Amino acid sequence: MTDKRIHLMLIANRGEIALRIMRTAHRLGVRTLAVYSDADRGAPHVRAADLALPIGAAQPAASYLNIAALVEAARRAGADAVHPGYGFLAENADFVRACTAAGLAFVGPSADAIDAMGNKAGAKRLMTDAGVPCVPGYQGADQSEARMQEEAARIGYPVMIKAAAGGGGRGMRRVGHADDFLAALRSARSEAANAFGSDELILEKAIIEPRHIEIQVFADMHGNVVHLGERDCSVQRRHQKVIEESPSPAVNPQLRARMGEVAVAAARAIGYVGAGTLEFLLDREGNFYFMEMNTRLQVEHAVTEAIAGVDLVEWQLLVAQGRPLPLTQHDIDLRLAAGGHAIEVRLCAEDPDDNFLPQSGTVAYWRAPSSLRCDHALESGLTISPYYDSMVAKLVAHGSDRDDALRRLAYGLNECALLGVKSNRQFLARCIAHPAFAAGCATTAFIETHFPPQQYAAAPADPATRRIAAAALALHRRGTGAARYPGELHGWSSSWRYPQLCRLLLDGEAVELHVTTLENQRWHVADGSGSSEIGVSDATANEATFHFDGQTYRVCHAGAGEDLFFVLDGVEHRVTDNTYAPARRESASVASGRIGAPMNGQVVSVQVQEGEAVKIGQTLLVIEAMKMEHSVVAPLDGTVAGVYVQVSDQVAPGRILIELAANA
Repeated sequence: MTDKRIHLMLIANRGEIALRIMRTAHRLGVRTLAVYSDADRGAPHVRAADLALPIGAAQPAASYLNIAALVEAARRAGADAVHPGYGFLAENADFVRACTAAGLAFVGPSADAIDAMGNKAGAKRLMTDAGVPCVPGYQGADQSEARMQEEAARIGYPVMIKAAAGGGGRGMRRVGHADDFLAALRSARSEAANAFGSDELILEKAIIEPRHIEIQVFADMHGNVVHLGERDCSVQRRHQKVIEESPSPAVNPQLRARMGEVAVAAARAIGYVGAGTLEFLLDREGNFYFMEMNTRLQVEHAVTEAIAGVDLVEWQLLVAQGRPLPLTQHDIDLRLAAGGHAIEVRLCAEDPDDNFLPQSGTVAYWRAPSSLRCDHALESGLTISPYYDSMVAKLVAHGSDRDDALRRLAYGLNECALLGVKSNRQFLARCIAHPAFAAGCATTAFIETHFPPQQYAAAPADPATRRIAAAALALHRRGTGAARYPGELHGWSSSWRYPQLCRLLLDGEAVELHVTTLENQRWHVADGSGSSEIGVSDATANEATFHFDGQTYRVCHAGAGEDLFFVLDGVEHRVTDNTYAPARRESASVASGRIGAPMNGQVVSVQVQEGEAVKIGQTLLVIEAMKMEHSVVAPLDGTVAGVYVQVSDQVAPGRILIELAANA
């Protein structure tokens, strides 16, 4: 056999998955080559690699999706292998062929296997032929709107519209009524074309409140195929996974064996080699249906690693070098039976208060939980870019059983700190604490049922506690160098101390407090609701203990410019000390019809033109940010007075996109 040993491996990805692959590669003595876009120059994954090369501009199409640039980087560095990670080009058969043509070993399946399973329509036909149960639907070549409407009526509502060429919830719509079908079809087709370069769609019968169960399979070049149990990925939002666990609370040993056998048979049927995942829907009666196969490593692979006691990236490298799988199915089954329970949550830069709008910006402070496995590429001072996925970290708890894993995860989420950029950390903590999840009853309807949009964000701490905490931290910061004179002189006179007016902006709310400075980092603080004496002790750059009304709190905090961020009772807050800020003349209020960009992103469609009449709620344009499309809708009935952007424009938050003139 030809020597297939890998010496230098290019990682065609970024962020936490690039770092995770590097950890295993370096442990095995494989050198790594990082690639980076202009936005990632100096990023953690670049610094961690043995070598690093630039590949293009910030936009993914010009860098991480640029096949020619990636292959050329491998050639320049003398790499002999490529690992795609997940996302970007991980399931792109053309990329595999380009790597093979350049003499590079691709750490993943063959181009033919990716072609076979990468298109949902073709995959379902293959799986049906192999005897794998599939969701009833339509995956025909006739993509006309008339035929799609006809097929949806035949299948029966509700139906799912899905992009044939992709996943991750993009190009996917659930339609409950025939009247809504055409609009959803057109929207899904547009999103699929922008995301995957193909607007081909399939239709499926919507299974009501199913479990989303996936089976991890692995195959080598010697004919060995195994499965490593299931992962339950039912907790989802916008068809994107939020929480994953293994084993599933809904799967017993008999069902696990049956699903595993089907998954292994499916992998054998296409001559699969490498890591792959077959995804199924499990209905209330215990019937399971094939949805799709992901021909790559999954985001949630860490929970399988925890309970099986294996390193799946190591297995990928072994298989790519022609070696057999290190364990048999019998060995794996024994490990799974004694492996306990693992749960993973995806930490994302998004704002639960604003319908989980993706967030970009600078991290004021990052603290990974020491009690959990945490795959991330974060650090204090890092800029989270608007060009890539909003997921910034994965937190994984492993326990002796599910209750043990849940306790560990809850503690670790509270220990974790991400300040300066809004995240879903607190929302995740609320999800795993919910009785339905704790009882193991969560289906794909979990978030929709238990966390409707108006309940995404939890109520903050009581107003008095928030004010006291904000005042203590702001005053402490002012007294340790932020002000032009020492804190002990604030409010000082030769005869007595007198209260000063302290003006804060706390979570967007103006707060006025009367503060009398005492000694030793203590203050007397009063507002209309009462007064308290507060003090700060044991302060470090990012932690401080403060005391008031007989209570003691340990608070994580970080400053960024004029703002101070802190966590109190698990809730992030933002405070600005405006006491010494110069008075500003308020500008005239902006007309309600001037619509600004809600986030950093790229305009992918403009659906109105100047002079057009619009109705409240009508989609005006669509912005793509962090791999998701977001519709900007009319806030009122009116006429389009101006359109100030065009397709492909990159916009920053607040940039005026469209102006509407309200109807008289």
